[in-house]
Amino acid sequence: MLFLDPLYQQVAARWSGRINHFPLIRLIFYSLDKTLLYLLVFLAVRWGWALLHHRRLAIGHELRVLVFAGYVILLLMLTVFRDVYYPWQLVFHWHRSLDVINLTPFVETMKLRLGSSHFDFWYQSLGNVLWFFPFGWGMSSLTKRVNTWRVLVRGLALSLVIEALQFLLISGVADIDDVIFNVTGAVVGYWVWRMWHHR
Repeated sequence: MLFLDPLYQQVAARWSGRINHFPLIRLIFYSLDKTLLYLLVFLAVRWGWALLHHRRLAIGHELRVLVFAGYVILLLMLTVFRDVYYPWQLVFHWHRSLDVINLTPFVETMKLRLGSSHFDFWYQSLGNVLWFFPFGWGMSSLTKRVNTWRVLVRGLALSLVIEALQFLLISGVADIDDVIFNVTGAVVGYWVWRMWHHR
């Protein structure tokens, strides 16, 4: 880790033996660290582009763009690029069998529901909804040309990209349930923003 390693070492020394799901905490630290790096790269590219094209940047809008970009980068780091730090470390498995993709809705989620770990069930279902909630909210705050259909399509596209990359990189399980929960979260985020905005 480039930025958060000292803090992570302190947390690990104190809590690694006390928390059952500590690998999840390590993943969060690792993902946040990578997010900071690639957010700095994003800022450099965006500001360089603005300078090159003589564009004036509005601070309020740029802050919203920065927060949304940070969210998307963190989402990708948590779900897809879990085990790699730099792009040249990626290894694609192009010849994987498509049989490992679950295309039957809610089968795996119900297995988790009936299993011994309720944490896995809630993380799989509610967790996926909550992770895409900021997508619908953020899309709404960045552009006026947004509606339920556009949020749904863009949320679906991002979710399918994540599932495809998880399949090719073997960094997660490609599951139709994730797509359903993700799109639900994006649409809910949009509707909550819409109600809050009107109020």
